[in-house]
Amino acid sequence: MAIPASELILNEDGTIYHLNLLPEQISDTIITVGDPDRVAKVSKYFDEIEVEVAKREFVTHTGYYKGKRLTVISTGMGTDNIDILMNELDALVNIDFVSREVNEEKISLKIVRIGTSGALQTSVPLGSHLASHTSIGLDTLMEFYPLPQTEQEQSITKALQQDLGIGFQPYCVSGSESLIKKIGYDMIPGNTLTCPGFYAPQGRLLRAGVRIEELLQKYHNFRHNDYKLTNFEMETAGYYSMGRLLGHEMLSLNAMVVNRITQEFATDADDIIDDLIVKVLDRI
Repeated sequence: MAIPASELILNEDGTIYHLNLLPEQISDTIITVGDPDRVAKVSKYFDEIEVEVAKREFVTHTGYYKGKRLTVISTGMGTDNIDILMNELDALVNIDFVSREVNEEKISLKIVRIGTSGALQTSVPLGSHLASHTSIGLDTLMEFYPLPQTEQEQSITKALQQDLGIGFQPYCVSGSESLIKKIGYDMIPGNTLTCPGFYAPQGRLLRAGVRIEELLQKYHNFRHNDYKLTNFEMETAGYYSMGRLLGHEMLSLNAMVVNRITQEFATDADDIIDDLIVKVLDRI
């Protein structure tokens, strides 16, 4: 059945609407970053770059690193952008743009996020690299998708909902075990909280105020059996949930540049991120 033009929107040159890409312009192995300026900080290590495309916050470079074809693309911040990114990347490899029909044979992408994050435990030191084994989403993106959840995932998020006193149940999803073993095997194993904002949702108080008192401490103290939150950011749960829905392998890696509990910020944040970039390129 053909997908209508209003649902699968293509530009005049045949590229997908937001990413501005053609199917042949991406690899099946993709590195994502939030900051558009960080794309060049990854692709500077490429042996050659064959594709450079930019539209809005989505900047894409595709090229070769030690003979392996890779794509690096920026997403901007938030799970709303991840919703766009993941749907359009999936369309590029799993929908025929001419017939507008879903391909019978599906391609599973390998997508690795390289991002920054704040620690919620004193045991997660500045300068470390953390691999998100699971992620909990405090955004409401999955209120609109039929995300399958295990009983354990439901139990964890129900407990967090009660602890925070919020009016909806968060969602919990795991990352790719195979990518963790291949790339994140020696990194701190993490349970990452994805927040729908940078200020009040992460317990930062400026002028607008906060509704949930001592929110940061609630995150720090949360326990469900042996499950605790290690860090927070703004995208990982969106990646993991969309990956589960669409059948793609997902891994989120975090450069720990701030510890919110000890109130420390890394002075060498750029070096911490660069070390993570090189590590991923050599292992991916």
